[in-house]
Amino acid sequence: MPQDSYLVGLIGAGIGPSLTPALHEREADRQGLRYLYRLLDIDTLGLRPDRVGELLRAARDLGFDGLNITHPCKQLVIEHLDALSPGAEALGAVNTVVIADGRATGHNTDVTGFAASFARGLPDARMDRVVQLGAGGAGAAVAHAVLTLGASRVTLVDAAPERAVALAASLAEHFGAGRG
Repeated sequence: MPQDSYLVGLIGAGIGPSLTPALHEREADRQGLRYLYRLLDIDTLGLRPDRVGELLRAARDLGFDGLNITHPCKQLVIEHLDALSPGAEALGAVNTVVIADGRATGHNTDVTGFAASFARGLPDARMDRVVQLGAGGAGAAVAHAVLTLGASRVTLVDAAPERAVALAASLAEHFGAGRG
């Protein structure tokens, strides 16, 4: 028998103005589901990002069914999960956590979401050389998507150069040297 209601939330910093709760609740209503979507803003709660594990534990204890994860917690949450989907493992970033039977499994929907939108919205865009600004959690997903869509080479630029270097090394493992 399916559940009649779901308790979900968003963990991140500075998310007070987010439209995500209204968007999710409205779509759930359209699907005949009851969603209660709560913001867990680490800034408002006075928590450092490295305390994301405590929020995940509290969400489990309070009966949350799932969480969306955003900046700056997409990578920090990984060590607190019971399992990772192959996509999240490849990216090293999680944007969705499903909590079921006491287990928290991390997923990443950024790659497929970006790839589908890009292919639909910019079908004729040249993909020989791509310059990407940002190499964090969402940046990793976008770089994976762009390479999957056929980019010959992606040049990464990030405010933290070591993050761009690390992502380039990870991309080389998955897509071959010289593309990232």
